Amino acid sequence: MRRRTFLRALGAGTAGVGTATGAAGAHPLPTDKGTPATPGDTPTGSDVLGTLDLPGARELVTSPDGHTAYVATGGGVAFVDVVSPTAPRLIEHRTDLLAESEDGPMRIVQDVAVADDRLLVAGPAHPTDGAHGFVVFDVSDRENPERVLGYETATRVHNCDFDGRYAYLTANGRDGNPLLVVDTDREREVGTWSLLDADEAWAEVPAGLRPLHDVWVQDGRAYLAYWDAGTWILDVTDPADISLISRVRGREPSELSAVDDPGLERTEPPGNDHYVTVNDDATLLGVGAESWDGGDDGSGGPSGIELFDVSEPTEPESLATIAPPPTDDPTPGGVLTTAHNFELADGRCYSAWYMGGVRVHDLSDPADPREVFSWRDSESTSFWTAQRAAGCFLASNTNANAGSEAQPGVYAFPDPRVEPSSETAEAVGGDSSLVGAAGDGFGIAAALAGLAGVGLAGLFGRKRDS
Repeated sequence: MRRRTFLRALGAGTAGVGTATGAAGAHPLPTDKGTPATPGDTPTGSDVLGTLDLPGARELVTSPDGHTAYVATGGGVAFVDVVSPTAPRLIEHRTDLLAESEDGPMRIVQDVAVADDRLLVAGPAHPTDGAHGFVVFDVSDRENPERVLGYETATRVHNCDFDGRYAYLTANGRDGNPLLVVDTDREREVGTWSLLDADEAWAEVPAGLRPLHDVWVQDGRAYLAYWDAGTWILDVTDPADISLISRVRGREPSELSAVDDPGLERTEPPGNDHYVTVNDDATLLGVGAESWDGGDDGSGGPSGIELFDVSEPTEPESLATIAPPPTDDPTPGGVLTTAHNFELADGRCYSAWYMGGVRVHDLSDPADPREVFSWRDSESTSFWTAQRAAGCFLASNTNANAGSEAQPGVYAFPDPRVEPSSETAEAVGGDSSLVGAAGDGFGIAAALAGLAGVGLAGLFGRKRDS
């Protein structure tokens, strides 16, 4: 439940999406070494405001006040001060997660989730040695994050979400690739749900086509991205009694079980539901798909972000798709511009597209998304996510991709000011170069292995390094 309570409140008093964000100087400032922006001044422009080198950077989420970024770093979690977007500052980097375990510490940490003053850090994302599970931190004092719980699981955890009490984990090491719910107050598992609970026919589909890649939880509903099996909405009001609300998209088990080459199929459209989230009031759902041209024959390529009206969750309606940036080499080892992680906040979509850069879309009319900001440098950046912060938005640059030359770290960008009636944004810029090499955050190694003839059991059972 990575919602931004303060940031939603910030936008509530404006005259709609097109108005400027509040001045950075008006934000409640933390009592620490951070230097706020000049009162009354919100950073603007078309280029990077500031950067912080951070080895291993992957997923990034922000605190409710937008002043702190929590970044998964593969070997741990970093706490970053972003009070001044022009000078992000490392507060602390913890690499001792579950170090007390006889298998510890935790490795390949790729996801974090924040709920008010509690932070959940989970892993490992892929099969590996080391401890499996999660750590919960009290981050009410951001200068002194305090560990309050360490919990071990019998499964790897690629992605997670958190509501302050219940941890929602992708348990792909278990039968059915289920959603696993852990009560962090009572320190025990309380519920699971998988596609097999919807229909036993899913057991006939190769596991590599139906991993639970992502989970988002908000207001008693869980939104699950199940790769080629599509996106699903669950009722998790009682985590011990989870029930299905609806299926948003995806192919039928009979079709997927008949696929001739699952290793290739999982790298190319259609399908590949990779990331899922909803807007502030859960009326708009975004599904990002991660794909490539796995066969290097023009049959595949990058995917975008599809938007759905879920104001009536039992009857989701597709509204529009944000298309991916162009690429001259969409193969797994080429210039990847497929959708990765993103955020829907205050009528905007903040999105990351690997070497395709970062973008912001105005969703005042979600059936007609309008790009209002873009920045791209394919030679030196490969962005994992884009998330709104106070007076700016942040993106994590990663080199976790196969062959990426990116210098990992945190980038701060101006949150564009857009007038409701304007046809173009005040800030659109960056380098449109398509030169470089990259991979992906979840499927690239598996894709290459699958294309090399590795069986599906090997795809998800081998040791992963990224």
